Amino acid sequence: MATTAASKPPLVQKLRGLTGEVVKFGIVGLSGVVINFAVFWVCINGLGLASLRSNIAATVIAIATNYLGYRYWLYRDRDAASRKREITLFLVFSGIGMLIETGVLAFTVYVLHLDSHYEQLGAKVIGLGVATVFRFVSYRTWVFTALPEPEPAVPADGQELAVQAELMLATEQIRFAKAE
Repeated sequence: MATTAASKPPLVQKLRGLTGEVVKFGIVGLSGVVINFAVFWVCINGLGLASLRSNIAATVIAIATNYLGYRYWLYRDRDAASRKREITLFLVFSGIGMLIETGVLAFTVYVLHLDSHYEQLGAKVIGLGVATVFRFVSYRTWVFTALPEPEPAVPADGQELAVQAELMLATEQIRFAKAE
């Protein structure tokens, strides 16, 4: 099947769409970050939990709230036919992101011996940044897949094309008659 330039959006339109997606991803992600850091801070200061346990608890709560934002706001127009698959992949990729974030924190605390609460927060910021890039790519690529684009109608033969042209001419004649 031959594709025409009209059937493919230009690069500028694709980038505009991606920019909007990145902004919305950032808004949902930022709300998750706020929740993540608030829960983390309460866990290490208020509850006295160890930093890695605090990080896991905070990240799990943020993952749950982020899923709601991604599914029902950012990717609401994406295929939701297989929720079980979507949730499974979301949890898998979120878990990998959590491992990235927790790994950076563990490296900072146990290898670099930077274990003050502020140093832990700094490590959490770095780990969260790396994990966020990973999550964005994996969510948009594998979790919240786009609905397939409808195939443009291709005339089977010259007769179908002639019928379409006659319909267009008739429509224009009616519009011209109304204008008079």
